[in-house]
Order: sequence, then C-alpha cells, then structure tokens
Amino acid sequence: MTEPAHLAAVRVSYDTVAADYLRLVVPPEGMDPVSRAMIAAFAELVRESGGGEVADLGCGPGRITAYLHNLGLSAFGVDVSGEMIALARRAYPELRFTVGSMGALEVADGSLGGILAWYSVHHTPADQLPALFGEFARVLAPGGHLLLGGHVGEGERRPTAAYGHPVSYTSYLVPVGRLVELLEQAGFTVTTTLEQPIAQRDDRSHACLLARRS
Repeated sequence: MTEPAHLAAVRVSYDTVAADYLRLVVPPEGMDPVSRAMIAAFAELVRESGGGEVADLGCGPGRITAYLHNLGLSAFGVDVSGEMIALARRAYPELRFTVGSMGALEVADGSLGGILAWYSVHHTPADQLPALFGEFARVLAPGGHLLLGGHVGEGERRPTAAYGHPVSYTSYLVPVGRLVELLEQAGFTVTTTLEQPIAQRDDRSHACLLARRS
C-alpha cells in the first residue's frame, strides 16, 4: 500500500530531527504543571477503570511512554519515525516500542485500557480525523480512556525548519469544539476540555481533551 503523502512527510521530517528533538524538547518532568496534571489524571482514570495496556501514539523518543510506566501503567509506544523508535528502544529497553501509524494500529479490537496522543494528532489532515478517531475507538475497550493534547486553532501551518533541520510536514489546526464533535461522532464521551492560550500574537492554543469510550 502506498504511504499517504502527509504520513511520509511526518516520517521523513522526524527521522531527520530525532536527535535534536530529544535534546531540545523538555521531558515530561519539565512540562507545565497543568499538562503534567492532565497526564496524571489520565493515568489515574485508567488505573481506576481496571488498567489494561495503554498506547502512547506518536511516542517520539519514548519519554512520555516511560513517564506513563512510572505512573503505574502498562504503556507501549508507537511512532511512524524509525529514528524516534530507535532512540526510545535504546533509552528504555524494558518497554515496547513499535514503528507504525496511529491510523492503522496492529492492535486487537477493544484491547486497550487507554490511549495518549500528545502533540501527534495535529499532523493528520482534518478530513481524515473521523477515520483516525474511529481507529482509536476500535482499539479501546468500552470505558477506556483517551487523552489528546496539542495545538488547536484554525488553518494549516507548513514550517520549513524545526529543531535545527529542514522539515516538510504540515500542522492542521482544528478548533477544540470541532475535536469534541468528531470524538463524540466516533463513539466517545468527552469528559474534560482545557484550553490555554500559548502567547500573545499567537492564534493557537494548547488544549487537552479527556474522553471515555462509550
């Protein structure tokens, strides 16, 4: 099967920036308190619901996967970038990391207790989000939990460089209200939404959405 153009751009770009991404992006312990609190709340909800495996989709170099593990979850990571997965495997050999697409998971129906997608969904074109969220719903057990985190807003952004390297991916910004609608259409109940402005003169916001598989 031919790799979709947007996915190929993400794979090539993150293969290119992997080492400097690891050097430049703050680890989970250095995140803002609200983001850490949302991840902690997600972990507690999964544990209270009986646990089960948790997929960190778009896991990058695996630091958030390991963070979830330290919060008591049975977490594994998936990323389209082979270079990112190689970094994750070297740093956390005790955890499982797989090269793959979050839109076509090699996971059985209803087998996961949770999904975390942290700054990864925004690389999916808006018209493909219904299929992506449908895949999330397929692999989550009834009552399983989903945490989305990332930028929201309007329009598309096509940076030419990031983390000191040329990149070719696109960020597709969607309003938080539209994300809620799409998740509900896919079979989720959105329980919490949190939106924070990033900075003055930046029309994006950071958003976290907690949802439960209906």
